[in-house]
Amino acid sequence: MNALANIPVAIPDLRGNEAAYLARCVADNWVSSAGPFVADMERRVAEITGTAHSVATVNGTAGLHLALLAAGVGPGDRVLVPDWTFAATANAVFHAGAEPFFADIADDSWTLDVAAARRIIGQPDNRIRAVIAVHALGHPAELAPLGAICRDAGVALIEDAAGALGAQYQGRQVGGFGDFAVFSFNGNKTVTAGGGGMVVTNNCRAAERMRRLSAQSREAPAYRHDEVAFNYRMTNLNAAVGLAQLERLDDMLAAKRALAATYDRALAGRADLTPMPRRDWALSSHWLYAVLCSSPDCADGLVAYLAERAIDSSIFWLSLSAQAPYADCPRQLAGISRGISGRVVVLPSSSSLSPEDQARVIAALGMWRQSAGQ
Repeated sequence: MNALANIPVAIPDLRGNEAAYLARCVADNWVSSAGPFVADMERRVAEITGTAHSVATVNGTAGLHLALLAAGVGPGDRVLVPDWTFAATANAVFHAGAEPFFADIADDSWTLDVAAARRIIGQPDNRIRAVIAVHALGHPAELAPLGAICRDAGVALIEDAAGALGAQYQGRQVGGFGDFAVFSFNGNKTVTAGGGGMVVTNNCRAAERMRRLSAQSREAPAYRHDEVAFNYRMTNLNAAVGLAQLERLDDMLAAKRALAATYDRALAGRADLTPMPRRDWALSSHWLYAVLCSSPDCADGLVAYLAERAIDSSIFWLSLSAQAPYADCPRQLAGISRGISGRVVVLPSSSSLSPEDQARVIAALGMWRQSAGQ
């Protein structure tokens, strides 16, 4: 009997012009950050998000760092961060010399809780200079009230839209609601460039500062520098892949959303596995499809069971405030983020996942319920 082929959680969907554009980079000898695909990709992301400016970066973490610096965040400041997110969100705050202040998430969206943000920002001497609203797994945060809170308090709103390109909030593309928004094009994202990120903004001066900071603040062609800066630029090779991916964005989003609907139908009525909650004002990009298991043991058992059947899955983000690097950071939590930690499992979510492999995953989920006595 032949062994089953492994089904990964998320792989690049490279069925477009990626190879052709990479070949053009080699033929034209434009492989560094000075190549034309970088500017083309910046323009395209700005068009998609409806923003005036877009700055390409080496990765999403670098993009968050630049956005924080452009927002004026520095030593002595605090940045409000949801407790349930990828470590890069908090790490970028440290890179900017500031301190994360962890707030809880809402149980009906797994994104930053608006009431918690309002309460924390309203406290005297909170030192909050910016708020990072993470679009968890591609589901938008509640941007309208968060934006109002930030405007009233005079603090910046940054959308961490790492996996949310193409997601919508109240019928509009995410990215244009905050003062800044940051996207990632890592290998597991819906749109990948093999690496890379992008910051979008409507602030011309902030965009120019981020562009300079990303290129060592050099006054080209002279080797004069006006501040300590970074080499955060995206290469033309990465942008060539990313631009080809953007040409197929609508198709890949449609495939992700169709897959999510298939999972929804298969999991309807189960008490042991509950799909990630979604709000009616959001249209998720469905970067990754996640289920909430009834317990951490349930999650561990599901991952192990699927692995035995050559199906990859993974326990997803854990509460950051409960982890050693962030133990001394301030926080105000109600138990939501810690309550789901260890219980969220992401399932195979590639836009190229075949109907046959979808059926294999769904069959395994059904058999696991039976074998686990659910």
